[in-house]
Amino acid sequence: MIDKLNFNEKGLIPAVIQDYKTNKVLTLCYMDKIALEKTLKEGKIYVFRRSKNKVMLKGETSGNVQVVKEVLTDCANNSLLFKVEQKVAACHKGYFTCYFKEIKKDGTEKIVEKRIFDPKKVYKS
Repeated sequence: MIDKLNFNEKGLIPAVIQDYKTNKVLTLCYMDKIALEKTLKEGKIYVFRRSKNKVMLKGETSGNVQVVKEVLTDCANNSLLFKVEQKVAACHKGYFTCYFKEIKKDGTEKIVEKRIFDPKKVYKS
């Protein structure tokens, strides 16, 4: 199946990560073939971190891993959807989802979730 997927010119494919219980979108990440293979084999989300140019386990630093429950692809094999069991929080800023800011009609933003953990205690600056 991996050979049928349409990875971009950099060898990456977008992957939407969604909570399998609430259906909340947790984050959007990118995977290369190695990250996808490791994810399918181990049942935990691995991503290609573009900023570090390497494959990493999601939650490697924080311990907030994502356990895969279901994997889907879109109709054109251009992107992936992973339904996961989120351990603690998906966002490195301490929120359950990375989509915790709402943009109001006047252009201002409002935080619409409570922070679950203090990222300063987990991540080193």
